[in-house]
This record gives sequence, structure tokens and C-alpha cells, in this order.
Amino acid sequence: QLQAFGGGLVQPGGSLRLSCVASGRLPGDYAIGWFRQAPGKEREGVSCISARDGSQVYSDSVKGRFTISRDNAKNTVYLQMNGLQPEDTAVYYCALDFYPRAAAYRYCAGDQRESEYGMDYWGEGTLVTVSS
Repeated sequence: QLQAFGGGLVQPGGSLRLSCVASGRLPGDYAIGWFRQAPGKEREGVSCISARDGSQVYSDSVKGRFTISRDNAKNTVYLQMNGLQPEDTAVYYCALDFYPRAAAYRYCAGDQRESEYGMDYWGEGTLVTVSS
């Protein structure tokens, strides 16, 4: 089970931090991260991190503004979002994939050609609204 926290309303240029807690027994090798879906658009990858080695991927649209991190002891992943813009407005979903293949990371990094990739678990979304 995945539970996401931290969404809300923020002004352009502001910051938010999302958290996602994974419950249950987890293997040593999994990818966990964030996707988002804006109104009228397809769900897209934002960022993922490997629990095994900490490697990270980001979509081009958030690179340099968002930072993903993890606390393996707490089974928690964080997404620090800085420099938020109205186009970041979306429902943000946490997702987890056991023993991820390369396609999982490409999907996380925003490659929509991998949109059929089946992440193992999805959490309920948290709404992020960027507006003045």
C-alpha cells in the first residue's frame, strides 16, 4: 500500500514537498517515485529513485527544480518541488515497481512510449495546485 501526502495550493515560484510511505515487506530492489496527471492530459512520469542504489531519473520538465530522495528505513520517498509553475498543477501519484526493468525508469523519466508499462503498485493521488 502506498500513501501520499503533501499536496496543496501554492503560488507560482513556491515550493512543496510530497511524501509517500510504502507499507508492507519490500524487497531490496524496487523503484519508487512520482507520476502526475493534469486535467485533460495523460499521466506522465515525473521522477523515480532506486531503493537498491539510489539512482534517480527525472523528466525534462522538472529537472533542476524537483529533487527526489528516499529513506529506506522508513520506506518513504520524498519529492521536493521548487520553482513551481502553473503547468505543474496536477494530481501527483506515487508508484512502486519491484525488480524494475529499464522501461520503468524510462516511464518515470517521462517517456510516454513506455506508458503501457505496468508499475506494481499505485497510491491514491494528491492534488498540487499552482496558482496566484
